[in-house]
Amino acid sequence: MDKYALGDSGEMIAQKFLIENGYVILDTNVRYVNVGEIDIVAKDGGTLAFIEVRARSDRRFGHPLETITPAKIKRIVAASRKYLSLKRVPASGYRYDVVSVLYGEPQLIKNAFYARWN
Repeated sequence: MDKYALGDSGEMIAQKFLIENGYVILDTNVRYVNVGEIDIVAKDGGTLAFIEVRARSDRRFGHPLETITPAKIKRIVAASRKYLSLKRVPASGYRYDVVSVLYGEPQLIKNAFYARWN
């Protein structure tokens, strides 16, 4: 399986997992040119969650969570800022979650990282 098919499969597994755990999916694959990308935007209760999905078929190159770099976080945060400025989504707050998919098994990490706003 190539990396794009693995990524698509991981995102589908993550969406199913999130829905089963009470999340409401609002958007997927939100891309802003020269800004960044958000894999999944969802509501968890009253909280808006920007969710990064990382999938691996094995651990030869490390755990999926090890692939989230500071540069990647910066792009996700920038994209979330753009999303918040363009969409009027009622929410009591927001956070950044990560779903790692390893061997087809999803694992959710809530509040995986925080935005630096200054």
